Amino acid sequence: MTDAFEEHRRLLFGTAYRMLGSVADAEDIVQDAWLTWHQTDRDAIEHPKAYLVRTVTNLSINRLTSAKARREAYVGPWLPEPVRTSPDVAEEAELADTVSLAMLVVLETLTPTERAVFMLREVFGYSYAEIAEVVGKSEVAVRQQGHRAREHVQARRPRFTTDTAEQRAIAEKFRLACAGGDLGEVLSLLAPDVTSWSDGGGVVTAARRPLYGPDHVARWFLGVLAKPESRGVEMRHADINGDPGLLFVLGGVNVGALTLESADGLISAIRLVINPHKLRGIQPQAGRSVPHRVGGLDQSRGEPA
Repeated sequence: MTDAFEEHRRLLFGTAYRMLGSVADAEDIVQDAWLTWHQTDRDAIEHPKAYLVRTVTNLSINRLTSAKARREAYVGPWLPEPVRTSPDVAEEAELADTVSLAMLVVLETLTPTERAVFMLREVFGYSYAEIAEVVGKSEVAVRQQGHRAREHVQARRPRFTTDTAEQRAIAEKFRLACAGGDLGEVLSLLAPDVTSWSDGGGVVTAARRPLYGPDHVARWFLGVLAKPESRGVEMRHADINGDPGLLFVLGGVNVGALTLESADGLISAIRLVINPHKLRGIQPQAGRSVPHRVGGLDQSRGEPA
């Protein structure tokens, strides 16, 4: 039975992370689920995987309910904690989309239960009957919440997708333009309606509000990179939350993670996380207990316990 928990650990982390958008909170939830698992009569559990997913989902709903108030008082734009993903996840567009920073931001606008229903239905393919058992509601209520959540997400999710190779090329052009301090080149890469969010959490300097328009976005990025404290920062390619992105590296430590959205060859959205408390999921640490290749999670369905 201990092996059963370890077998599904990545699935449990991925479930909690999609629910919470936080590496630290997801790890806490997995640990709480482990404790619950070891305090339970496991001989009475017919389907361990389904039991564990239900446990993690309900723990996540409770955690998300309390987190909502904290996020409302957050300094500046709130973005999810980034995680490194394997390059092959980009070939699975549907899977990559469920962990993208853009999607996780959209999921923040759902209620905790709606988020759970959407995730279990759209990501993991659970039936409404199974979801009703997980969240403790009637199947009719779950169907209504699922329908409402799906419409909400569809109305707010990014409407344009770019080929992965093209997205990598655009990221490289942006990296070179920023590294060279070339304002004209940066401007040429930005869409007229580009928006940039930077999450410093009040811990490090970041824009307290979203930036709109090519001029504001380009000048802000080049201004930050020109500061004395940015001297020595390298921008390196990395797969972040299922998308080609950039890491900002200083002295071997990742001090920022950036993802881009693009359409028609131009960058339409930029999300930059520089709050050091949110970067633990992308640090080059060895021996972490929870792997963060969330793209490789087992997506098969669980049977009802």
